[in-house]
Amino acid sequence: MAEYVVEFGKDGGRRETDGRLDAPAFHRNHQAIAGVLAQHLAGRTGAALEVGSGTGQHVVEFARRFPEITWWPSDLNDAHLKSIEAWRRHAGLPNIRPPRRIDVSDAAWGDVIEGESGPDRLCAVFCANVIHIAPWRVAEGLVAGAGRALGNGGMLFLYGPFKRGGRHIAASNEAFDGNLRRGNPDWGVRDIEAVEALANRAGLSLAEMADMPANNLTLVFRRNQDLARDSALVPPI
Repeated sequence: MAEYVVEFGKDGGRRETDGRLDAPAFHRNHQAIAGVLAQHLAGRTGAALEVGSGTGQHVVEFARRFPEITWWPSDLNDAHLKSIEAWRRHAGLPNIRPPRRIDVSDAAWGDVIEGESGPDRLCAVFCANVIHIAPWRVAEGLVAGAGRALGNGGMLFLYGPFKRGGRHIAASNEAFDGNLRRGNPDWGVRDIEAVEALANRAGLSLAEMADMPANNLTLVFRRNQDLARDSALVPPI
């Protein structure tokens, strides 16, 4: 398991006998996140990948709300993969595929989902609360890989805390950032401009910044080019 993976099930949330974990944050943010997704995905068909699915609760919620889209959950942590599969079986929805183990620090992660009955091109990639609790190379690989995996008009959704112009948008975010960096200097709340620079190099453009609960944002990037450019490294912010 990669060193940046943060485990659920150790935060006081429930753990069912079948392996389903409960993330308290899901209950706080899933409605707001689904509202943003609906603006861009309602009525669309195709395949979507969730990166870092954690407990699996979000992907089940999205599959319910967007039944014409086939959802592919993914994670690295064994307990998370078990929880995702347990939630998938519990929900019984036909448009959720079994979870896959993906490490997005490698920009070639799209090769894991292509082939073996996986989709050739994705209409969406969704990732919540990952890039600030991981080294910058994870953001680099995630965005570069999304540029390769998304079809024309496909979208990358990034949810979490962000800085704007190098400044925190709330005192609570600044305190959270300090705690992250004290625990691991490679972690930290990322600057929107740095993430946007990664996206531009991957052939993605920023389409929306949506305010979310608890001083979080959802950044929506759209792929507009036939072939994404090779991504260059951008210093972490």
